[in-house]
Amino acid sequence: MTDQPTPDQPTPASASAPAAPAPPTPEPDTPASATPAPPEPTTPTPSPPALFTWEFATNPYPAYAWLREHAPVHRTTLPSGVEAWLVTRYADAKQTLADNRLSKNPAHHDEPAHAKGKTGIPGERKAELMTHLLNIDPPDHTRLRRLVSKAFTPRRVAEFAPRVQQLTDQFIDRFAEKGSADLIHEFAFPLPIHAICDLLGVPREDQDDFRDWAGMMIRHQGGPRGGVARSVKKMRGYLADLIHRKRAALPDTPAPGEDLISGLIRASDHGEHLTENEAAAMAFILLFAGFETTVNLIGNGTFALLTHPEQRARLQSSLAAGERGLLETGVEELLRYDGPVELATWRFATEPLTIGGQDIAAGDPVLVVLAAADRDPARFTEPDTLDLSRRDNQHLGYGHGIHYCLGAPLARLEGQTALATLLTRLPDLRLAEEPGELRWRGGLIMRGLRTLPVEFTPVDASRPAAQT
Repeated sequence: MTDQPTPDQPTPASASAPAAPAPPTPEPDTPASATPAPPEPTTPTPSPPALFTWEFATNPYPAYAWLREHAPVHRTTLPSGVEAWLVTRYADAKQTLADNRLSKNPAHHDEPAHAKGKTGIPGERKAELMTHLLNIDPPDHTRLRRLVSKAFTPRRVAEFAPRVQQLTDQFIDRFAEKGSADLIHEFAFPLPIHAICDLLGVPREDQDDFRDWAGMMIRHQGGPRGGVARSVKKMRGYLADLIHRKRAALPDTPAPGEDLISGLIRASDHGEHLTENEAAAMAFILLFAGFETTVNLIGNGTFALLTHPEQRARLQSSLAAGERGLLETGVEELLRYDGPVELATWRFATEPLTIGGQDIAAGDPVLVVLAAADRDPARFTEPDTLDLSRRDNQHLGYGHGIHYCLGAPLARLEGQTALATLLTRLPDLRLAEEPGELRWRGGLIMRGLRTLPVEFTPVDASRPAAQT
């Protein structure tokens, strides 16, 4: 309705007389003499949280929650100086991991001069170790993955289980009588190193060298790239020599359970077109990717259990009853809750594309933040709660798509065996320091504890270990 008369309304008698123009009517509740009100202040756009600091490494999850809400596809400058996009929401992450417009080949990176050589594993270019599964696309990726996938079939991994149990007990035996240990350096680190060396066919007498080189890689992550590159160079030289020795010693007929390096050599000698550089690169990446992920799975997983006593008690009760179900779902939940791989490895846009409403230019690097996606409340109920019995748990800890982690069955075996044996043989295992005092390695791809000091009641390591 308006305040003016309509045609059907009678006109007041006074309206027929001429009248002086009425003064303008002031706005309601506003004095005529008042000055215009200042504009309402706008809410400033919140600043993104600091990333890749020591504080961030200790607990990155609040920062990732902010990014999921305010900047789910966020462009940032990495500590190396490379600019990249971070993808943080689960739905976007899963789509990105399977998008064939994103290449794993660094040749597609439109890298400026200051960023040259700063993507990928330090030193791999100079060491001619680039042709591995994390740096190539189909059809080469399909060919090489087919060759190595034979070593990680469920049957082959099941056959390897007794050796994993033997190694697990062996390393626990070394500190069981002391009543204390650093579980990273005395257990979580050596176990997967020796396991993957056995699988690849590195002689036992050489495995300590690999342990030293791997240790230098871990210690130097987050610091100067030169330390990692030197270790990569030493490992490359050793692998070249080992390939030559194994090639000379190979019998004409493959042996049952043949080690992986021998299998790669035999394939390259029998028409699979595997070059020596490809064989060395494949062996290298299986070592590099196969040990640190499991180090962090065991370390992060043990820490989570020790800081969630109710969940730890549930698992110990289940193991004591001879059950395996909670152990299996529990390891998957530990991978989701605080997994070993924080960001998926590098991807590069081969053409302009859009992710989560954000335009990405051709040549831009894209990093999927697995740790953020696996705490997305749009996908997981109470994502910040550790629930070892969680069933709806399609986490992205092992990736997704054609680059899904090849060694996932082995990592699961090692994680389940390590945690079950620790909790069974050392039932009163406890932290020797306050959780806030522990330091985390702040690398780009992996995230794990530097040390994990624990205490427990000393046990006689000469007694037979309990079956798990």
